[in-house]
Amino acid sequence: MFQAPSLFQRAPLPPATRESEPRHEQTLTATAPRPALGTSAPGAAAPAPAAAKKRDPYFDNVKYLAIVLVAVAHAWEPVMDGSRATRALYMIVYMFHMPAFILISGYFSRSFDMTAPKVKRLITSVAVPYVLFETAYSLFKRYADDSPDMAISLVDPFFLTWFLIALFIWRVTTPIWQAIRHPLPVALAIAMLASVSPDIGDDLDLQRVLQFLPFFVLGLLLKPEHFQLVRRREVRLMSLPLFAGALLFAYWAAPRMQLGWFYRANSAQEMGAPWWSGAVMTLAMFGCALVLTVGFLAWVPGRARWFTVLGAGTICGYLLHGFLIKGAEYAGLFDRYTWLSDPVGLVVVSLVAAVAVTLMCTPLVGRALKWATEPEMNWAFRKAAARR
Repeated sequence: MFQAPSLFQRAPLPPATRESEPRHEQTLTATAPRPALGTSAPGAAAPAPAAAKKRDPYFDNVKYLAIVLVAVAHAWEPVMDGSRATRALYMIVYMFHMPAFILISGYFSRSFDMTAPKVKRLITSVAVPYVLFETAYSLFKRYADDSPDMAISLVDPFFLTWFLIALFIWRVTTPIWQAIRHPLPVALAIAMLASVSPDIGDDLDLQRVLQFLPFFVLGLLLKPEHFQLVRRREVRLMSLPLFAGALLFAYWAAPRMQLGWFYRANSAQEMGAPWWSGAVMTLAMFGCALVLTVGFLAWVPGRARWFTVLGAGTICGYLLHGFLIKGAEYAGLFDRYTWLSDPVGLVVVSLVAAVAVTLMCTPLVGRALKWATEPEMNWAFRKAAARR
């Protein structure tokens, strides 16, 4: 299966006189804010330290709302069988929630290079959490689900940890995409080839890594003005019939379409489809996901809201909510309480997932889990890398 989620760094607010481009690397991992780059005009006063620490509320809002969709969609999986409407909603959410995460991750990876401080940051905020939570989820299944044969394997991501190893690979390859002339067509070609290559195997979930790659590369190509265009009123209005039409189509396709196309974890042949359908579906799914992602981004509020502060803690919400979902499954709650598949039950499941992931994104949880999500580990690095 999926997930989620690195989208958790801070973006400086643009100056009042002109648009500025965020300079930090925003991922599913939290990070301290960085001062805006650039030199001041002669005689100009230095910017106040507080101003450098301000966050862009728009991207915090994107991260929070996206992680809520991730958690709710995961909560629907055990109870949506038998409900065509819920399956249709699930398909709509799965069409764009991960592409949106990945696109934003790519956007805030534009400044990544292989300098020592950034490599250190990549290891401590992505690779180390992957190792810790891959181990934790494996042990959780072994003992909570009475599965003594469950192995701890760092090359076979379990449940939602695939996103962290994927982000690590995408980040490391960022200089390549920034160097070649036509990165997006090349990334799409790689995704198409992956979708018709059943021999890739499960190691590091490379099918997902390669099939979701175009969204990360597209994020690398975006500029701040693109998000300004997306947030225009005309785009918001156009997105309403777009989502309505998508929902109608999903309702029709729900009993006919395999969910594997949305997970992008297998080749076409592994899903019993003709090999050529993998390439066709890769392009079709990319186009549909991109359009729905634009519609989602258009409706994200640009100003601070009550949930904006939670955007800094989405890594905790992403990594922790899986224990809630899997714990309920291992305890047999979804089998025992069959009413959860009814309309009222689906609402209850959705609310519980949304409230739970919201609490997991709070600053208190972020501080308590900082040792696992962004450890300093200066002892493991040379002095040049330890300085940030």
